[in-house]
Amino acid sequence: MVKNTKEVTIVLVEDDDVDAESISRAIKKLKILNPVIRAYDGLDALSQLRGEGDNPAISKPYIILLDINMPRMDGIEFLEEIRGDTLLHDSIIFVLTTSKAEEDLTAAFKNNVAGYVVKSEIEDGFQGVLKMVEHYWRIVELPV
Repeated sequence: MVKNTKEVTIVLVEDDDVDAESISRAIKKLKILNPVIRAYDGLDALSQLRGEGDNPAISKPYIILLDINMPRMDGIEFLEEIRGDTLLHDSIIFVLTTSKAEEDLTAAFKNNVAGYVVKSEIEDGFQGVLKMVEHYWRIVELPV
């Protein structure tokens, strides 16, 4: 088995500045030194991942942390778009959301997310989630 040696980028798709800052603080507190790229909604994320406009495409491997409730293109719309994209369809995506709605959970897993976490049910802030994601990318072989 060949282990990925390339650095994993964290792509944070989050419109809420407070949540984005909380995630950034947790990353720093855990001493995770991986690059973090923030997108403010699904359209912004797709543009950055595809390298549209002035953005260079984000290189694999990366893990996407995706909010669902966002303006312009929400997380479910983003999932549907990315799964239909021949270059991005194999992206590893964890949903971090306020939504406990069964239809959101079902739609997310229909679009092959790696996990679905409700923000209000996280007991130790984002640190536990980020530890889990870090362990995931250290153990699992990611597409490059």
